[in-house]
Amino acid sequence: MITKGELINDRYQIIKTIGEGGMANVYLAYDTILERHVAVKVLRGDLATDEKFVRRFQREALSASSLTHPNIVEVYDVGEDNGIYYIVMEYIEGKHLKQILKKRGRLTLNEVVDIMLQLTDGMACAHDSYIIHRDIKPQNIMMLDNGIIKITDFGIAMALNSTQLTQTNSVMGSVHYLPPEQASGKGSTIQSDIYSMGILMYELLTGTLPFKGDNAVEIALKHLKEPFPSIRKELPDIPQAVENVILKSVAKNPKNRYPDARAMHDDLMTVLDESRANEEKYVYKYPEFDETAMAKREKQIEKTMEFIAKEDTDTIEVKQITNESIEKKKENKILLILGAVFAGLAVITTCIVLLLPKLTTTKDVIVPDVSGKTLSEAIEILNEKGLKISADKRTTPSDTIKEGDVVKTDPSAGRTVKTGSTILIYESAGESTITLDDYTGQNYIEVRTILEKVNNLFVVIEYVEVEDTSKVEVGQIIKTEPAAGEKVKAGDTITIYVPDISETYPDFTTGDYSLTDIEAFCEKYGLRLTTVYEQTNEYEPGAIIKQSKSVGTDIIRGMELKIYIAEEEETEISEG
Repeated sequence: MITKGELINDRYQIIKTIGEGGMANVYLAYDTILERHVAVKVLRGDLATDEKFVRRFQREALSASSLTHPNIVEVYDVGEDNGIYYIVMEYIEGKHLKQILKKRGRLTLNEVVDIMLQLTDGMACAHDSYIIHRDIKPQNIMMLDNGIIKITDFGIAMALNSTQLTQTNSVMGSVHYLPPEQASGKGSTIQSDIYSMGILMYELLTGTLPFKGDNAVEIALKHLKEPFPSIRKELPDIPQAVENVILKSVAKNPKNRYPDARAMHDDLMTVLDESRANEEKYVYKYPEFDETAMAKREKQIEKTMEFIAKEDTDTIEVKQITNESIEKKKENKILLILGAVFAGLAVITTCIVLLLPKLTTTKDVIVPDVSGKTLSEAIEILNEKGLKISADKRTTPSDTIKEGDVVKTDPSAGRTVKTGSTILIYESAGESTITLDDYTGQNYIEVRTILEKVNNLFVVIEYVEVEDTSKVEVGQIIKTEPAAGEKVKAGDTITIYVPDISETYPDFTTGDYSLTDIEAFCEKYGLRLTTVYEQTNEYEPGAIIKQSKSVGTDIIRGMELKIYIAEEEETEISEG
């Protein structure tokens, strides 16, 4: 625990603790150089001693520091000071949304739409830079007194992505917002953030979470298997357009979700307009429940979270039969017979009044499901229902239906139409596959962006040790699995292997380094050099007497390196 008055990196003076968590402690501090209050988040526990996590945390936090948006907490600095790993951020005086929900129960519709517009606008900025938060939840969204929201914890959320399923505290707090594909171990995409934002919107409106359970696995499996609860059943006054935004966000199949936060933001802009007052309920275009994939994901979730299922014992209730109960049953039987007679008369009357006019009008028919049928079979089935076939035949890619067979219809299966309506048939164009290029030697961030955003693939980054570090660079792709030249389709997982290497800081105080040498060093590694002159007679003028980075710690591009240089003390001359 860092104490009051302690100075981090000779710059940030700790004032008080303002938050504690399983991953980090947050302190209010004073920036002695820029003379302003800042929030300093310090990693704690096992995370601070996990070298691979720390390196990933520093890389991701620095990436997040490039984001500039009024709804994203600004990251000022990322660094290390004698084993203390910290992030310096904009200090926000406000409460996170979880605190507000606990106090008020739930928020009004207008408040929620305003919050979601700000949230999606901020996340759109991140998604435009292809930065994924991966841990959207009310605890990570602050609200100022003036109603402005701020998204926090980009660096920690992204760095935790590879280890969060083994962090108990993190899982129990985040699994309520975790998309099915992320819970089952697949890589995150920008659509993973969309799912979490949909869950958040539901919680803000209702004050409750859609899926609950006694442990993380039970909740994760509900996200995977159970249909999403209708918010309009709980809050009938909520417009259908609002529910549609939630339904499109929380689709279990990412193909049914918004492609990114910008699309969700644009939809929210008009969600309360009168023009959308009579909007129909959103219907998913792609199947939500793939039984084979679901079974695999269920096993993966159970394996990842080390869940041991417990069976509940069924109970049987036995009732004692008495003479009194037999007499009561006879009375109930007479009442049931009389009730049935009157009910029958009511039904007959209703049929005469309501159904007779409809016998003379065009009948309704439900469009049958002809997906997977041959074209001739589909036409025959549709014609038998009294439906016409459009002469305009269209094709669409399909990973499950062979080329030439029917994928879907418009209107879609299950819709009610009039007899004689025209149906448009979509035939399968076969699997939508791509051939992987050779990405060896390229930067993994650029390649990940292309594969995930353009080709809709799941990308996993693996850091591997290399024997000769002189032949590779930080972030350079060594290989991919599947390899270059192999065919993949949307939804497949691609593993990118990059070298787990880093240079370390030397000891600049040995006398072997001049200021010119250090300037060249900083230019080579992309560091920000700050020089501080200290008056002293203990060292020769110009000598390097101290450095801000400890010897042997990893060099991370974009970090600040502060060098202290000896300067001759001024001698006071007394007048005699």
